[in-house]
Amino acid sequence: MSLDPQLEKQLRHVWFKQLNKFMLLMWRLGLGWMMNIWPAGFGQIMVITHTGWKTGLRRRTPVNYAQVFGEIYCTAGFGKVAHWYKNIRANPNVEIWLADGWWEGVAEDISNAENRNFLMREVMIGSGFAAYAFGLDPRKMSDEELAEITADYRLLHIRRTQARTGPGGPGELAWIWPVATMLLLPLLFRRRKR
Repeated sequence: MSLDPQLEKQLRHVWFKQLNKFMLLMWRLGLGWMMNIWPAGFGQIMVITHTGWKTGLRRRTPVNYAQVFGEIYCTAGFGKVAHWYKNIRANPNVEIWLADGWWEGVAEDISNAENRNFLMREVMIGSGFAAYAFGLDPRKMSDEELAEITADYRLLHIRRTQARTGPGGPGELAWIWPVATMLLLPLLFRRRKR
């Protein structure tokens, strides 16, 4: 029995939304590097901080990406309707959290670039399991198949402008680990004495 394609798309969207909440929490706890330990399986994951085009509030969205010749590329797999994509189109100034640092940057939609297929394939490979969840096998697909399936995807180039440090970045909740350890150690020792 197969699901209605529209229902299947909605279920994938809900599942990825919940997964995104988990990934964002991992980054905030200082464990973002763990999200990138197996790129072929989990994918390469970064967090984009962007500004809401309606609200003006700062938002964070985990996305898969690829680094090609030192430059960062990602894709909005849900196309122009993705909220974070709309926000970036309205205000391209972003911050990105990578496994090797936190950066300010400027995002540019390059969906019509001449080398779109090459870059899209790299991002899809960098997506790990997520590409397969959307029915893509970027290593085996022809350029024509890839172009057809990803026609509605938006391809973004994020040009890093300067390194960031200070409060409000990845690991902002890392203080929880020492506090939790200090609270749980006495319980562990008390249990061992019995």
